Amino acid sequence: MNAGKLGKALEGRGGTAALEALYGSRSGAVERQRKRYRALLDRFESAFPRAADPRFYSTPGRTEICGNHTDHNHGKVLAAAIDLDVIAVAAPAADVRITIESEGYPRQEVSVDDLDPRESERSTAAAITRGVAARMRALGHAVGGFSACVTSDVLKGSGLSSSASYEVLMATILNHLFNAGRIDGQQIALICQFAENEYFGKPSGLMDQTTCALGGFITIDFQDPLRPRVRAVRSAFAGSGYIPVVVDTGGSHADLTDEYAAVKEEMKGVARRLGGSVLRDTSRERVLAELTGLRADLGDRAILRALHFFADNDRVDLQVQALETGAWGRFLELVRESGRSSWMLLQNCYPAGAPHEQGVPLAQALSESLLGEDGAWRVHGGGFAGTILAFVPEGKLDAYLSGMRAAFGPGSCHPLSIRSAGAVMLDV
Repeated sequence: MNAGKLGKALEGRGGTAALEALYGSRSGAVERQRKRYRALLDRFESAFPRAADPRFYSTPGRTEICGNHTDHNHGKVLAAAIDLDVIAVAAPAADVRITIESEGYPRQEVSVDDLDPRESERSTAAAITRGVAARMRALGHAVGGFSACVTSDVLKGSGLSSSASYEVLMATILNHLFNAGRIDGQQIALICQFAENEYFGKPSGLMDQTTCALGGFITIDFQDPLRPRVRAVRSAFAGSGYIPVVVDTGGSHADLTDEYAAVKEEMKGVARRLGGSVLRDTSRERVLAELTGLRADLGDRAILRALHFFADNDRVDLQVQALETGAWGRFLELVRESGRSSWMLLQNCYPAGAPHEQGVPLAQALSESLLGEDGAWRVHGGGFAGTILAFVPEGKLDAYLSGMRAAFGPGSCHPLSIRSAGAVMLDV
């Protein structure tokens, strides 16, 4: 299939069905996405006029619902894929180069004959691409050159996992082009985590990549991080009457790597002090029993962060139960509890060195004022800056959006839908 035929397929019934499967059938949704894909295909034709057999790819962003900073200490999480995504048109290349034209960024080239990490590439998209390809090859999978144009509406620095979406997209393209799509979603997630940790240089857990790869509501138990237990959560949430809304408070996740690393290290420091390697090896009761020694050795913040871990880890199972039984009031109550725990115990709502910049706590306080017990709110993702996640009743959505936009700007609020599909090559 050449680019012209792919474009015609996008306009046909198969294209409509593929887009509806990802974005739903709400008024205008399919046509908005068709226009977006068509523009990307036009860019691809211009950038790579000799490319043969292009295909469309899509990887969703994700929203974390419970389990804030629990995954890296082998805890449990609840997350969901969302209808914001990163998409690509990609085709195999005639040589060993991976060439990426990503909207808003310079052209990226990586040779699959040179996949050793490069210090000069740390914190760049090229490091992710090189790391994904390197790990796939190390695990015995095939890799090769390809050409791609990429665009994303996953908000960068928003806690919606734009980096994980991109990583999973790269792995999905390699999976379908050179491995007939045989690598499963959990293995894709592990490959991408390796690339982010070892090549990009960010000490991430595995929740983001797993959710982006698999889609839907999922709960993940990382007790064995090499073999995480992943379960789809069957929920009638779409009919609950609540809309997930991400509110961007204007902060950025850039340059917060040390803050994220400190959460992980302080939690593990408590675990080591109690004879384990991660907090999943010990218990809340052990922490309280050893409180005096822990305070002397590690300080109070590490203890508070450990207490958050145990509380949010337990809340995951309770929220899964609430989702599956349609107990929406209980679900909202647990979301609010998780948000308060992150604020008071985990202390990842603003950087320790910038107490005058507290957009995340302010957004939570305003949400409480606007919604009361009719909704819920919590810090979103890694925290320290950026976004909160709120669950807003449909009848209060307009008032909530108006109030939050008055505080944080006209482009600050993003109502979402939960996406059932993970990373895919579109069948048009």
